Amino acid sequence: MSTGSLNARRRERELDRLTGGERVDVVVVGGGVTGAGIALDAAARGLSVALVEAHDLAFGTSRWSSKLVHGGLRYLAKGEFGLAHESAVERGILMTRTAPHLTRAMPQLFPLYPSTSRAQQTVIATGLRAGDALRRAARTPSSVLPRPRQIPVAEAVALAPGLAPAGLRGALLAYDGALVDDARLVVNLARTAAMLGARILTRLEAVSLSGTTVRVREGSAEYELHARQVINATGVWAGTLTDAVRLRPSRGSHLVLAPGAAAVGGTSVNVAVPGESNRFVFLLPQVDGRVYLGLTDEPIDGEIPPVPSVPESDVDFLLSVASSVLARPLTRADVIGSYAGLRPLVAGDGGRSADLSRKHAVVTGADGVLTVVGGKLTTYRRMAEDAVDAALVHAGLHAGPSRTARLPLLGAAPRARLSLVDAPARLVAKYGTEAPRVAALGELEPAFAAPLFDGTQITAAEVVWAVRHEGALNTEDVLERRTRLSLVPAEADAARARVAELVEKALAGLS
Repeated sequence: MSTGSLNARRRERELDRLTGGERVDVVVVGGGVTGAGIALDAAARGLSVALVEAHDLAFGTSRWSSKLVHGGLRYLAKGEFGLAHESAVERGILMTRTAPHLTRAMPQLFPLYPSTSRAQQTVIATGLRAGDALRRAARTPSSVLPRPRQIPVAEAVALAPGLAPAGLRGALLAYDGALVDDARLVVNLARTAAMLGARILTRLEAVSLSGTTVRVREGSAEYELHARQVINATGVWAGTLTDAVRLRPSRGSHLVLAPGAAAVGGTSVNVAVPGESNRFVFLLPQVDGRVYLGLTDEPIDGEIPPVPSVPESDVDFLLSVASSVLARPLTRADVIGSYAGLRPLVAGDGGRSADLSRKHAVVTGADGVLTVVGGKLTTYRRMAEDAVDAALVHAGLHAGPSRTARLPLLGAAPRARLSLVDAPARLVAKYGTEAPRVAALGELEPAFAAPLFDGTQITAAEVVWAVRHEGALNTEDVLERRTRLSLVPAEADAARARVAELVEKALAGLS
C-alpha cells in the first residue's frame, strides 16, 4: 500500500502516536483546501505536521465552489491588480504543474444581445484582453488557455445551441480554468501531504486551541495534541475557535441542472446580472453532461450552519437571469440538485458582501494561534505558503522556502502524458496516472467493475478505492465527497445501499 494512502488503519495508528504525547512542528486545524494545502506545504519543507478535521476532508466550503480556477478578471475590474496577478499565477501553477489531471480549460461565452450596449461590450472585451495579459504575465501557455476573441452568431450558436437567436449579434469568447471536482483536489492535497509524512486525522473535532496545543474530541473521549505551532484554517468557522478574527461570510448558491436542460454544449455561458456593472450568472457545463448554474453573493448573519441550504429566492434569481438568454426558459423541473458555499470574507466597513475583498490574511492571536482567513480556492497554495512562512517566524522553526509551486500532486502528469494513460478517460480525469490502479480493481474482482446503479458510470471499484486510499470512513464520505453523487439526491438514494455494503466490506478488509 502506497505511503500516500489514507484509510482507517493508518488513521488509528497515527492517532495513537499523537495522543500518546508525540509533539509535531505544526498542527493544522481544518481539512478544507487551505488546511490541506498548509499540511502539504509544511510536510514538503520537512516539518512534522498533523491535520485535524471535525468531519471529513472537504466537508465545508471547499466542496461547494463553482469548480472554477479563476484568473482574477473580477479583481481587475475593482482595481485589485496585485490580487488579480496572484490569481493568474496560481491558476497557471495548478493547471500546468500541481494538478493538470484535475483541471481543464473552460470556454466562456459572453453572448451579445440588445441589452448589452456597445459600451458594455467594450468594457467586457477590454477586461478579457487584460485577463489574457495576466495569463501571459503568469506564463500560462495559450495551448492551455487560448486567447479571447469575438465570434459571429453562427459560431456562438454552434458552441451553445440553447442560446435565444432573437437579437443575438455574436459573442465574446474567452477561457478560464475549471476543476473536474473541487473535493477531489482537497483529497489529493491531503494524500500528497500524507505521502510526505503528514498525519491526516478526520473525525477529530478541535474543542479549543492555544499556540502550542489543540484539545480534540473523538466521541466521548478528549485528547490534547502538542505542536510547536497551531494554525487555524477552519474557514468560515475560524471565529468559533479564536477571537482574533472577524468574518462576514457570504453565501454562493448553485443549482444542478439536468443534462440537456440548458443546451450549452461544453461552453459556459456568462449572463450579466441586470443593473450590475460587474456581476454575472453563469451556466457551467460538467463532463457528465450536467450544468451548474450559479452564483449568488449574499451576506449570512447569525450562526453558521454545517451544511448551508439554498433559499427559494436564490433559485428564482438564478433561473430568471439565466433564462434571459436561452431559447427555452429554465424551470424548477430542470433543477435536480442544489448546493451553497460560504465564503470566509474578512469583515469590512459595511457595504455588500459582493464588494468585500477576496484577499487573504494570516493573523496572530493573543493566544499564539495563527489563523488564515479570506482568500479563495484558486489561491489556496499561496495562502498555505504564507501561513507556513508565518509559522516559521512565530515558532522559530527551521525549514527552507516553499516547494509546492513545483510539486505535482498524486496522479498528476503533463497533459500529453495523461492522454496516453491506459485507462478510461473518465477515470483519468478523476485519478490521473492512478486511473489504471482503480480500473485494475474491477479486473481483479469483476463485481467491482459494475456501475453502482443503472444510469451512472461510477463503479464499485471507485468506492473501494475511496476507502482503501482516500480516507473515506463511511457511506456519506463516499456519496458526498468522493463520488459527489449527493449533488443529485435521487442518485445518492439509488446508490446508498450498494455503497454502504461496499464500504463495510472494504473497512473490514483493512482491520
